[in-house]
Amino acid sequence: MSDSESVKMNVKSSAADKIRKNVKDGQVVLLSLNDGSNKYSNIAGSCAAGTRFQFVVLDKQDPEFSIKVENNAGLDLYTSPAEMQYLGNNLVVDEKNAAISLADDSGVIDAAMTVSANN
Repeated sequence: MSDSESVKMNVKSSAADKIRKNVKDGQVVLLSLNDGSNKYSNIAGSCAAGTRFQFVVLDKQDPEFSIKVENNAGLDLYTSPAEMQYLGNNLVVDEKNAAISLADDSGVIDAAMTVSANN
């Protein structure tokens, strides 16, 4: 998916509840790679490139994450051009067995996403 396309994400209700527990009013959420490629990643670079994602909660928007992600969960959600190369069409976030997953038309991208505060 190119960064010029609009990004839409369907967040299933159980996943939305789990994410929103970590978000206070006025905070923004980033859909960020968690593969060692950016300042929010908490793992070292590895063969996980493009396969690990996380939600990062911030008090204010990071200008590097400039792509608005439309979503049905009411989150003020953004991603960056770097993440876009790994995201396909029809993004879906779900929760099963206490784990948050990210999928698109090609299948599951990450079956164990995290939500972290980075204030």
